[in-house]
Amino acid sequence: MGSWQRWLRFGGVSLRSGGGACVPLGGSHWVCRRQLSGAENETLKQRRTQIMSRGLPKQKPIEGVKQVIVVASGKGGVGKSTTAVNLALGLAANDSSKEIGLLDVDVYGPSIPKMMNLKGNPELSQNNLMKPLLNYGIACMSMGFLVEETAPVVWRGLMVMSAIEKLLRQVDWGHLDYLVVDMPPGTGDVQLSVSQNIPISGAVIVSTPQDIALMDAHKGAEMFRKVHVPVLGLVQNMSVFQCPKCKHKTHIFGADGARKLAQILDLDILGDIPLHLNIREASDTGQPIVFSQPESDEAKAYLRIAAEVVRRLPPP
Repeated sequence: MGSWQRWLRFGGVSLRSGGGACVPLGGSHWVCRRQLSGAENETLKQRRTQIMSRGLPKQKPIEGVKQVIVVASGKGGVGKSTTAVNLALGLAANDSSKEIGLLDVDVYGPSIPKMMNLKGNPELSQNNLMKPLLNYGIACMSMGFLVEETAPVVWRGLMVMSAIEKLLRQVDWGHLDYLVVDMPPGTGDVQLSVSQNIPISGAVIVSTPQDIALMDAHKGAEMFRKVHVPVLGLVQNMSVFQCPKCKHKTHIFGADGARKLAQILDLDILGDIPLHLNIREASDTGQPIVFSQPESDEAKAYLRIAAEVVRRLPPP
């Protein structure tokens, strides 16, 4: 077993059964509950009181990282990971003096390894920390480096939280000016864990103009506000398709839906990204468009978004 595999092992949870009453829920489903003694019940109450008194976990910065930018979406399939990758590359392209990192915390569906054309297992430093893999000048870490490419991650919440904790705390990033975090879709455990455990400079919400996607993007923005993370603005992805032959423009997913949501939330639109074949092909081949076609209109759209993100960040 390699060093990274030893790192990946997690402790299990043991469940014991005891005497108690079982009640039917219907059909073949039953719920069983063990009767607690007076002493056990009192111990449980004290434990609950102790946990509640702790409040939220204290935020602790990631060592060596000046500012963290999270890229999120309420809905999957809206181009969040593509935006995160090209945002990281855009930050580096706009200011070559800055050191950029990219962290993929989408445990169940990591996309960064393929989009950044990276394979292999991370090495461990002398301090037993994982070393990020490097490509296009961006330091990258992802659960995709720790499991087989086609292997599903079939984990319950506790194991996922443990993996997130290790990705946050057991990576040797060196010195970074910006760490871009590719979040999973939704507003669940991972989003809360990341938001509550590390200081985040700002969140970027990605959505298509489609009403269904915007409903979840609205929830995503509100979640960050509830945990006191500044929302820097919205990115309207797949905003328009232009026919390469006749140049006619079609709003396949609707027109300006994200702009209307931005007005409702009192946020800014950081930029529009068109629905273009070049973006998809560049991502699938592991050569993101900001790197492979920096003079294209699509790459320039990402560069403008990167500039808008930096302009809205608080001082480090």
